[in-house]
Amino acid sequence: MSMKYQKNKDIEDEWKWKYLVRKYHEGQSITRYMENDLSQQAVILLFNIENKHEHVQDWIRNHMNPDLEKKIKQSIRAKRKRKSNAESINERKKSIDLEYLVWQHLSKLAKSLRSTLSDTIMHLLEDAEEKEKYEKKILSLKKDLQSFILNNNQ
Repeated sequence: MSMKYQKNKDIEDEWKWKYLVRKYHEGQSITRYMENDLSQQAVILLFNIENKHEHVQDWIRNHMNPDLEKKIKQSIRAKRKRKSNAESINERKKSIDLEYLVWQHLSKLAKSLRSTLSDTIMHLLEDAEEKEKYEKKILSLKKDLQSFILNNNQ
């Protein structure tokens, strides 16, 4: 087993631990137990293995609510894809700080264009560049026309 694979396994175990803790804080039932005492003991055990990634899989196998099995796999698969994409500069996601009203307006435009927010921003930037080129061309044509008119009047 290569170190890179082992490191990814540790990272994924950490992601699973964080996923379970987040779901617990959101009020979801993360354990398979109906009895409150057993559930609380399992949650305490989960909190105690925070930095012991090798125990996360055991906890999941022994205590996790079976209803979360598919969801946790989907979450980890998505995180793995985002991590892989982040290694490629072209796929790396960046966050931007938008005021809510700006985001709302952008979101409506994206829906009307049936595109993502990123594609919509690119569309707006390309439109702005085209408008600037058009305005420069019109300005140049106006100058040429004024020059032509002045030369013909003389």
